[in-house]
Amino acid sequence: MAQRGKRYRTAQQAIEAGRLYAPAEAMELVKQAASAKFDETIEVALRLGVDARHGDQMVRGTVNLPHGTGKPPRVAAVAQGEKAQEAEAAGADAVGGEDLVAKIDEGWREFDILVATRDVMRMVGRLGKKLGPRMPSPKAGTVSDEIGKTIRDLKSGKVEFRIDKAGIIHQGIGRASFSAEQLAENLGALAGALLKAKPASAKGQYLRRIAVSAAMGPSVSVDPAALESMAERMAA
Repeated sequence: MAQRGKRYRTAQQAIEAGRLYAPAEAMELVKQAASAKFDETIEVALRLGVDARHGDQMVRGTVNLPHGTGKPPRVAAVAQGEKAQEAEAAGADAVGGEDLVAKIDEGWREFDILVATRDVMRMVGRLGKKLGPRMPSPKAGTVSDEIGKTIRDLKSGKVEFRIDKAGIIHQGIGRASFSAEQLAENLGALAGALLKAKPASAKGQYLRRIAVSAAMGPSVSVDPAALESMAERMAA
């Protein structure tokens, strides 16, 4: 087992083993544990009460984090004509039609999110096997004729979530420079979106285990019931 550094061990001493913390309190501890020399990403791992092997229990969607992630994503847009101009005006990092598709097909990957208008999806379709989950999708909100709004939303904090094979959502929800309140509100917004996306076939407790941490720090367990209550208050 790898030996943890002194800063990690010191931060871990402030966290009570086995305790479930309220969201805001958990974020205070996470911020205290973020002692790296860079602005660490704050991440959440959230286990859901679903079986990812069943298609009807797939959980996927998008959420607008009220305070963003702290790092606007690089967005590439496949669009033509006026829609291409709209994408450029909205701040897309790369815009093109067949030329951009060919560039991506040849291996170019200097983007975090690829968006497209509906009319170009025939040419974008050939990238499916190469892009995998980065492929534009209506379910992820990355195929839209409102290309300008889509890009602005992504730049301001709209993120996609999707469970992995173990039924866990992994998501960055901000930076260590955020306040504990901002981080808690981002987490509450994510939880609210997950509750809305709950499959009808999911049984038992839905939000099961939640752990938040700085990129280089120890994790803090969040009380699922307290987070669900917070999400409901934010949605009211």
